[in-house]
Amino acid sequence: MKQLSKLQTVVLLLGAVLMVAGAGLYVFGTHMVSPWIFLVGAVCFAAMQMMQTYSGNNFTIRRLRRIMVTGDVLFIVSALLMVENSYALLLPVFMKLFPDGYNYYVTYVHNNWVLLLLVAAMLEIYTTHRISSELAKEAKKL
Repeated sequence: MKQLSKLQTVVLLLGAVLMVAGAGLYVFGTHMVSPWIFLVGAVCFAAMQMMQTYSGNNFTIRRLRRIMVTGDVLFIVSALLMVENSYALLLPVFMKLFPDGYNYYVTYVHNNWVLLLLVAAMLEIYTTHRISSELAKEAKKL
């Protein structure tokens, strides 16, 4: 795996802290600022993880990297849904397009950021541990 520079590592950690802070602030009541904090953190975290590439031939690590990128995308989509949940930017569109627009909005958008965040976190935890163990196996072979 390509190692990140010190600045990139700081941005990665700062992104992770901002995501935790944004989610925590959202849960405890500040719905206007916290989605933006979470979104900035998710973008920083995902961008730095995507910069950490693997150039080897191990199929398992390549597959795990693709799963990790999927988790990164889910973090960003979760942040966008959190913003939508706070500001209801798509609600007028749902009201205009569907006869029962509010119910569709609540079903497909409202608070679904939590589910995506949970799935993304589980994917990231799994892939992080598996990639480190696969890299350790690869290092032993050499």
